[in-house]
Amino acid sequence: MAVKIRLARHGAKKRPYYRVVVADGRKPRDGRLIEEVGRYNPLTEPKTITLDLEKIDSWIAKGAQPSNAVSHLIDIAREGDKPAPEKKAKKSKKQAAKDAAAKDEAAKSEEAPAEEAPAEAAE
Repeated sequence: MAVKIRLARHGAKKRPYYRVVVADGRKPRDGRLIEEVGRYNPLTEPKTITLDLEKIDSWIAKGAQPSNAVSHLIDIAREGDKPAPEKKAKKSKKQAAKDAAAKDEAAKSEEAPAEEAPAEAAE
């Protein structure tokens, strides 16, 4: 039996709430589980992660494989109260082009007064 530690989705439509469960890998995502080992709520600010790390460690020792998402949650839970790294907002191509043009304009405007200043001093 391939035992997995994975997320089981609960909650209403567009309002996800996850339980971290130990389940047979052949069962459906929200199907029968062996044991619930934690909960994860992505909608709260900050996101709520409650995991029983002792149970998770014992299941991993028995051969259970955590999913990628659960592995990430375990890493966050082990780090403790460290603040999450800030994600940079991705800019669209148009916005990136506008920013680059504005940066070029700023660079040109800084160079232009420097060239004019010696001309004024010569007069």
